[in-house]
Amino acid sequence: MTLPEDPQRLLSIASALLDGVHDRFVAGVGAPSAVQKGPDDFATAVDLELERRLTSELVEQTGIPVHGEEFGGPDLHEGTVWVLDPIDGTFNYSAGLPSAGTLLALLHDGVPVASLTWLPLVHQRFTAVAGGPLRLDGDPLPRLEHRSLGDSMIGFGAFNVASRGRIPGAYRFRILEDLSKVSSRLRMHGATGVDLAYTASGVLGGCVVFGHRAWDNAAGALMVQAAGGTVTDLAGNPWTIDSGSVLAASPGVHEELLKVITSLGDPADFLEGRVR
Repeated sequence: MTLPEDPQRLLSIASALLDGVHDRFVAGVGAPSAVQKGPDDFATAVDLELERRLTSELVEQTGIPVHGEEFGGPDLHEGTVWVLDPIDGTFNYSAGLPSAGTLLALLHDGVPVASLTWLPLVHQRFTAVAGGPLRLDGDPLPRLEHRSLGDSMIGFGAFNVASRGRIPGAYRFRILEDLSKVSSRLRMHGATGVDLAYTASGVLGGCVVFGHRAWDNAAGALMVQAAGGTVTDLAGNPWTIDSGSVLAASPGVHEELLKVITSLGDPADFLEGRVR
């Protein structure tokens, strides 16, 4: 895999651009819905504004196209492309909860090679390039060590128990139920980027992500890998930008999480009412 430029240089440019929108991000907290995207999903005017601005600046300063959550972009599987979520955790952001940030990953032929997770409301800036290390505010963090599920906090994705979607709500609920028997330290932050960044930095022992969008997952998945963690889907297959879910964790915790989840069987059984 040959990149047209040094990923570290591109990361530095992108870092400065994300720093440049810090004040606007903070000032926009509490912004109401501007675009309804689904029953429980919306974008604020700040989402749209930040995506337009960052897309323009990234293209101008790096020459690399951008695929954003709100306006789309080029195919993520070919060539070099930025993938951007201007505000991850939009519902949190709109409500004034500080678990929200900006996610940006550089993909080459569909593989993340550099990533940034900016959490302006808690003043944290995570960066990584393939191979590591993970950095927090520019300083390298130690690699993740082996730990146990019972001693770890685990981030857990949002769910509606009545949902009959791609990963049924009843299946998600059973995962939550069974994990609670092993660890009482389950946390629901409502922002995938927060869960993955904190897993990479060791604050969380792991996280369970039900979403499948590259703009939510690519930046954090690379960070966990760069920090020495394991990233798969919920079935244990290696994670890619086409995966339907994410299971990311420290060594040891990942194996325990995967054992709990795979013991439940096929998610489709929960949709069809054949739950044990």
